[in-house]
Amino acid sequence: MTHPVAADSKIWLSSPHMGGSEQKYVQQAFDTNWIAPLGPNVTGFEKDLQLYLSDGVEVAALSSGTAALHLGLKLLGVGRGDIVLCQSFTFSASANPIAYLGATPVFIDSEKDSWNISPDLLEEAIRGYLAKGIKPKAIVAVHLYGMPYKADALRRISHQYDIPVLEDSAEALGSTYHGQKCGTLGTLSILSFNGNKIITTSGGGALVTHSAALKEKAVFLSTQARDNAPHYQHSEIGYNYRLSNVLAGIGRGQMEVLDQRVEARRANYETYRQRLQGLEDISFLQEPEGSMSNRWLTCILTGSFEQRERIRLALEAHNIESRPLWKPMHLQPVFEQAEHFTDGTSEDLFDRGLCLPSGSNLSESDLNRTIDLICKAHTP
Repeated sequence: MTHPVAADSKIWLSSPHMGGSEQKYVQQAFDTNWIAPLGPNVTGFEKDLQLYLSDGVEVAALSSGTAALHLGLKLLGVGRGDIVLCQSFTFSASANPIAYLGATPVFIDSEKDSWNISPDLLEEAIRGYLAKGIKPKAIVAVHLYGMPYKADALRRISHQYDIPVLEDSAEALGSTYHGQKCGTLGTLSILSFNGNKIITTSGGGALVTHSAALKEKAVFLSTQARDNAPHYQHSEIGYNYRLSNVLAGIGRGQMEVLDQRVEARRANYETYRQRLQGLEDISFLQEPEGSMSNRWLTCILTGSFEQRERIRLALEAHNIESRPLWKPMHLQPVFEQAEHFTDGTSEDLFDRGLCLPSGSNLSESDLNRTIDLICKAHTP
């Protein structure tokens, strides 16, 4: 067994990167004793996000992206027995909230241009269910690794069949589709500020809507659905999903450097592309026309599963974190009984794809070290 060399410092896939002003906002929370899940940092963070996303959106800051997905589905009326069409090639958090609500996830494979949900297979699934007298309740579409999904095609399908789209933009803050920011492209949208995301609040997320009433409803549900009464009274089931004022302070500082973080990650991608594109059987996910990716993670496709594993294990042996692309949901044991509309695209991507260290705080020497090892491990 090969073990990491002691002299090799750890290179993470995507580690938090503080900008310097986060402590100012956190200190204000302590100085004013706003430690609860409300306060000026929460309001300020929401306003910062609204200003950044523009397009007249309303933002509710929540405890996680998963919480935002859960509330988003609930606000779209998803309940027990409903069918929700969900991108298969994604992290499990995109699908788990469907099960929370007692609904049934049906998984849709990817198309090759963006690696995101296939409009053709999505429409095939919708028509199939409508032919059986069943109308799917919602669509969950994901901007994978920061690359926008085909939003024009999804909008057409959504409008034609009157099925709302919950846009999972957990990995895509800072990305754009034909000039429109990801996080504003769905009927409802969600963001994540987990520790490995483009900006972080340690743990956190947000629900984005174009409706002030829906934001108010989201905040109501996220604070245990307490009715307006002098005592504790509840007419609906609520959740403890509101973001704390302390963590929102971290988010306010992170918003000040968001554009720099996107620039740094895109620069990482460009360095990888320039240095590795000449290697046989190594390819990159290109930006389709009109798309601009934040390049949250730089991903490569290798020629085979064996080549992917050779590279991954060589990096691991030198204390460098990399990761296979997402294992499709329709291959996960927990969803093995779920119906799926697939053509093998995401299975092939999972077999051959690898995520490379991509943090905005990745040093030039660490980037060079990673690239050199990939080149050495490329051929046996």
